[in-house]
Amino acid sequence: MGIHAPKTETFDVAARTNTDPKGFVRAVDVYREEAFGLYVSRPMPDHPTLTHLRSWLLPALGIRVTDFSWKPGAERMQDHYIDIVDITRDGSTWWTEDHYVDLVVHTGEHTEVLDLDELAEAVAAGLLDPARAERALTTSHRTLAGLAEHGHDLERWLARHDVTLTWT
Repeated sequence: MGIHAPKTETFDVAARTNTDPKGFVRAVDVYREEAFGLYVSRPMPDHPTLTHLRSWLLPALGIRVTDFSWKPGAERMQDHYIDIVDITRDGSTWWTEDHYVDLVVHTGEHTEVLDLDELAEAVAAGLLDPARAERALTTSHRTLAGLAEHGHDLERWLARHDVTLTWT
């Protein structure tokens, strides 16, 4: 994919918008705040393979969990996509900074770890400082270990953290 700075997104609940990493402002169908995080559901206009995304931002766990809807013929065999992120909030506006590492959950089977090479390249290029890189690795390892302990079942692992995700 090539080296790039950490991707940031803005989730403006009051304006019902999501500004994606490329700066495009997208309308959001549903925002829902819970004590443990923020749910966002929006269409993916003009995306070559996706029609819709549904994500949960979970600040205490340092993750963003996404369930994609795929265009016919573009489906991927995965149940959940987890981005390792820092999440900040000021009032009704939330931000994520993606820290390169991703996990792909195949419920009951296994969890893939992606993009460790991107993390290493970003650190080497000075785009991600050592503290954030260490946090990304710690979060990804903690998440992967928790998923493995719970049979690669995201809902079972999250229940241990008093998190119940509902998808609209």
